[in-house]
Amino acid sequence: MPAPSPHRLRLLGPAAALTAAALLATACGGGADTNPEVDVVVDGERCETNRDAGPITFVTGYHYQASVTQLEVIAAEALGYFDALCLDVEIQPGNGDLMGNAQLVSAGTARFTAMSNEAEVLQADTRDHEIVGIATYGHVPISTLLTGPDVDDLTELEGRTLGHQSLLPAPLEAMLVEAGVDVDSIDQVEAGYDPSVLPRGQVQALTGFRSNEPHRLDALGEEYTQWLPEDFGVVGSFGVLVTDPVWAEGHPTATEDFLRAVGHAFDHCSEAAEECVGYAADLDRAGYDAEHNLKVWDTERALVTSSTPEGEPRGFVDLDLTEREAGTLVDNGELDGIPDTTALFDTGYLEAVHDGADLVWPGE
Repeated sequence: MPAPSPHRLRLLGPAAALTAAALLATACGGGADTNPEVDVVVDGERCETNRDAGPITFVTGYHYQASVTQLEVIAAEALGYFDALCLDVEIQPGNGDLMGNAQLVSAGTARFTAMSNEAEVLQADTRDHEIVGIATYGHVPISTLLTGPDVDDLTELEGRTLGHQSLLPAPLEAMLVEAGVDVDSIDQVEAGYDPSVLPRGQVQALTGFRSNEPHRLDALGEEYTQWLPEDFGVVGSFGVLVTDPVWAEGHPTATEDFLRAVGHAFDHCSEAAEECVGYAADLDRAGYDAEHNLKVWDTERALVTSSTPEGEPRGFVDLDLTEREAGTLVDNGELDGIPDTTALFDTGYLEAVHDGADLVWPGE
């Protein structure tokens, strides 16, 4: 587990802190394995139950990038929120292989990870990875298609080259179809993660994440056009937290309180973005680009906020939208039919830590 950050928040007022300290001393074994800088905010029984869940490994999607569902976990650990809920969380960096991460969760090697979108949860199911989505934070596609400024209509891409990282994301394929593009006429190639291949003319279109590649091209001073799936009526999602359904059923309070800590960290990082990005930078020893990652976080946080309907908790799952997103996979042949989405998403854990749309943090 990464060393705790020296930056800590006191989570309770003086009176509540005394109560929590007493609970910690009596119900959690005298606090021998608890960071003394952090006040426990749950009662003794829940603290003991959460500790019984054992070490909880969270695998990031891609290293320590400041994306939604990733930065909040890093911040929750650094700020002591997991400790305050008696959760022993370990953060393990992923390498971008999200299906591999899903397999780790399914096998019990990890307990939580994040998927790029709900469609990937369905795709993981077809690979017999037993995972369940417990929160979806973004309700628009995060994928974007970039072209040069000379492209006025997507049909102009026919017969030209489109670069992607590993495959053409389903929302972008659906967008091209909606725009009347003959997708089979486009030459698709793997283009890696350097968006400068677009202005250099090596590709005429490039897939990416709207929180990443556009900012990198902006930093290079390059001109481009960004095409968004929702402008063509295509639905999508991003930032999906998943876990092992069997483990979650056996450890419901730990699952609930993991989401509670993540939600609390989202609130904090919304007001203290540079601080939270700093926690991620502390974990990454390979030349962390804090300025770019701050833009990643700010972009995705804003999308989460704008795409969450009033009255719904952040992270809610709309199964009607999920089924529409699944329809894009059926249309492009990746699924034979729309599966039973109620078996692949469980909103109960998220609802348990919210009062309507408001996150409940003990003592507040």
